[in-house]
Amino acid sequence: MQLSAIGVAVLLFAGPALAVPDDLDDAFRSLQEAQSKKDAVQVKKLAAQTCALARKQISAPAPESDDEKEAWTKRVAYARDIELNTEYALFATAVQGPPATTVELLSALEEQNPKSKYLEEAYPRYFLALNQTGASAKIPAIAEKAIVQFPDNEDLLLLLADTALTRKQSDRALRYATRLIAVTGKHPKPEGISAADWQRKRNAALGRGYWITGIVQSEQNKYTAADQALRAALPLFEGDEGMKGAVLFHLGMVNYQLGKMTNNRARVLEAAAFSDRSAALKSPYAQQAWHNGHVMRAEALKMP
Repeated sequence: MQLSAIGVAVLLFAGPALAVPDDLDDAFRSLQEAQSKKDAVQVKKLAAQTCALARKQISAPAPESDDEKEAWTKRVAYARDIELNTEYALFATAVQGPPATTVELLSALEEQNPKSKYLEEAYPRYFLALNQTGASAKIPAIAEKAIVQFPDNEDLLLLLADTALTRKQSDRALRYATRLIAVTGKHPKPEGISAADWQRKRNAALGRGYWITGIVQSEQNKYTAADQALRAALPLFEGDEGMKGAVLFHLGMVNYQLGKMTNNRARVLEAAAFSDRSAALKSPYAQQAWHNGHVMRAEALKMP
């Protein structure tokens, strides 16, 4: 994960000449030193202390005198910049550390400011670190809280949709998958990631969104809608035999149902063709797809 440069810029324009209490400056300098040393223990401690001092400065009442208001405005702006930099220090140290450090510092950032822009960027790394430290059970609850702050975050929506599908919470899975489809592609490509990698990430999220939508709609006997979603998912899994085989299998099942409901022989034969394509791929569905293809063609022969 590439680190943002925003967090290290504060002193370039704020400058030490402002009349800021020494304890805030001293705390911030100590935090910067701890960050440069990647001292996670001190970064966590000093980030909390520096943030508290900055917020105290921010909340100070405005002076009544017009002559003093300009200096007060600059002090508050400077304190806000320092507050932002405490978030960056936690983020930067977290994503460069071992999994346990990542979890500890991102949890601290979450507590300090659950709306932090750095936290939104860090969630994939946060969830990976939770998995690596044996705390994966905590991930869904963390994601549920996070989605309130970041409703268009693709990583969170994907995780929540998958979790709901696994838990057989169909309506919930469909809701998150629908939102995932709607937001995927709206965000600009981040710096530090190639166009090809960004497109692959986008395709994976979009494909998963359509896949979950199709599965849930199929379970709800909404076969026409399921067929549309699964057809949209299919090209997005090119190169992934397992998922492509799964999509083709369910396309076979959905189109078979549609063909039977409308007495449409061509639709049943199309379902058999989907099943044959699924059977030709390496996936857990291959054997059942092969069997389904034979049954579907036999059914088609009985139809007018």
